[in-house]
Amino acid sequence: MSDASSSDGFHIGIDVGGTKVLAVATRPQHPKDELAAIEYRTTAGRSVLTVLETAVAEVRSGVDVAAGPLRAVGVGMAGMVTLDGYFRDGPNLPGVSEIDVGAWLTSRCARPVMVDNDGNCAAWAEHAFGAGMGQDNFVFIGLGTGISCGLVLGGRRMRGEHGYAGEPGHMTLWPDGPKCACGRSGCWEALASGSALAVAARRAARKGRLSRCVELAGGDSGAVRGEQVSAALSEGDPDALQLASSFARWVALGLANLASLLDPGVIALGGSVIDPRAPWMALIEAAYHDTVADRSQRRATRLVPASAGRRAGALGAALLAAESVADRIGLDV
Repeated sequence: MSDASSSDGFHIGIDVGGTKVLAVATRPQHPKDELAAIEYRTTAGRSVLTVLETAVAEVRSGVDVAAGPLRAVGVGMAGMVTLDGYFRDGPNLPGVSEIDVGAWLTSRCARPVMVDNDGNCAAWAEHAFGAGMGQDNFVFIGLGTGISCGLVLGGRRMRGEHGYAGEPGHMTLWPDGPKCACGRSGCWEALASGSALAVAARRAARKGRLSRCVELAGGDSGAVRGEQVSAALSEGDPDALQLASSFARWVALGLANLASLLDPGVIALGGSVIDPRAPWMALIEAAYHDTVADRSQRRATRLVPASAGRRAGALGAALLAAESVADRIGLDV
């Protein structure tokens, strides 16, 4: 990484998800070290553009003046983002669509703005300093409100013809399955996301199962979420194990399809579902090896937990912003 004076300053990365907005400031020479950070809960009815503008202002004000000027901003959005930074649509950001995020935010902060899909941003952070380091063919999957994904193929981010590559959450696994937030039925996201786990857990709780999960939720079966399933699973609760094993098979089915299509060296799993206190990785890996075609060959694709942390999307967005500016002025970052 260059230490040229023209690379001094900092970059802001913002991760806009279905339930929260994370923003960080980093230096280009040290992209995983946070100079400042904030977090908001996503609030229904509040303009995402207003949230972005506020996030930039607050993070910017939290950075020591000695860090130098703000150079650029990166934004990761949970949905379909064109190659030129136009946010088309996102099922987990209801009411947010057809917004030229890059142009709007550039006009507000007077700095270059890089906009990409949130999964792509997280994947780039994992590739730079996380589970994908040294991997030319790498897939990141984030199991949260929805399913985010980022693809690194041949050492480069894979965005596709229009910018929409890496949306396996909306590949159909069960045509007659549950309704997805996108409006279709049986999507992988409707079966294997954190939201899907919560729905399955509440359904089981209302039928009198998952008593430990209900207890952890304060006795309210309607309040059971994935967090309670993970907590009960870490305690060895048999009902939680049964539900988690069923959920892991849906996760594994999607992963097996990706392995057959892309032949990556590593698939990293992150997101709020993958609680390290519970044996999620072991359950998913066992189901994956039972599911994937040509098992003896596909074992070469390793499943690993993501390691760049819960702010990987924001850190990756800042990293992409730094690289965008460096490309324009010919720096090596």
